[in-house]
Amino acid sequence: MSNELFTVICLGDVVARPGRMALKRDLSSLREEHSADLIVANGENSSGGTGLDPTCGKEIFESGVDLITLGDHTWRRREVRPYMDQEQERCIRPANYPEGAPGRGWTIWKDTESGLSIGLMNLLGRTFINVPLDCPFYKADELLDGPLADCDLVICDFHAEATSEKIALGRYLDGRVSFLFGTHTHVPTADAQVFPGGTAYVSDLGMCGSPLSVLGLDIDTAINRFVTGLPSSYKAAKGEGKLSGVKVSFSREDLSVSEIVRIDG
Repeated sequence: MSNELFTVICLGDVVARPGRMALKRDLSSLREEHSADLIVANGENSSGGTGLDPTCGKEIFESGVDLITLGDHTWRRREVRPYMDQEQERCIRPANYPEGAPGRGWTIWKDTESGLSIGLMNLLGRTFINVPLDCPFYKADELLDGPLADCDLVICDFHAEATSEKIALGRYLDGRVSFLFGTHTHVPTADAQVFPGGTAYVSDLGMCGSPLSVLGLDIDTAINRFVTGLPSSYKAAKGEGKLSGVKVSFSREDLSVSEIVRIDG
C-alpha cells in the first residue's frame, strides 16, 4: 500500500532544545512507522526559543528533517542571514517578506523514487503580526503562477496568528495547493480536513517541544509576564519534548488526498 502513496509529515514549530532532542530521538522511527517520503518542520523557534541559527539548522537536518520553514522570528539571529542564502534549497523563509530579504520563500523537492516534484512555499500572516509584509494571498498567486507552476504537489506553511486568516487563505487556495497547514500558535487544532477542491488543510500543527511549558516558554516566566505586566527575557522551558504535526498521504496515481491524520508523539 505504501508504494501506492506519497506521504508527507509536517511538524509544528520546533521549540528550543526539547524540540530538537525530540526530533533526534523520534524522527527516524516516525518516518519508518508512517513510510514517510518527505518530512517538513518549522524551525523558527529552534534556537533558544526564538529564531534559527546555523548550528540548530544543521542539527534539525541531521535528525532527518528534509525541509525547514520559518516565520516571524526569521531574522532574530543575525548569523541566519548568510545561512538563508547558503541553504535556500532546504531552508526557506516567508516569501512575503519585502524584496531583497536573504534566502527565498519557496523550494522544489524532487522524489528520486517516483520523480514527483513537490513545491513548498512559506507565507507569513499579517493579522496581529507587527512585521512589514507583502500580501500573502497575492504572493501565493505569484508563486503558483511562477516557480511552482509545474510542480506535481504544492505544500504551504502559513505562519499566522489568526485562525480566520489561515482558513481564508486555505479556502482561497483550495484546489490550487495540495496541503496548507498553519504554524505559529503552538497549539494543535482539531480541524484537519480536505476542502471541496481537494486541498488538505489544518489550522495549526502544534509544536515540537516541552509540554511542561506555556507554548514552549518556561512556566514561571510566562506566568510572571501576565501577573506583573512587566517584560522579561525569553526563557525556554526544559523537560522532555514531544512531537506534534500532521501526516498527509497522496495517491501517486492521481495525486488526490488519501488521508490526513494528526501525529502526536
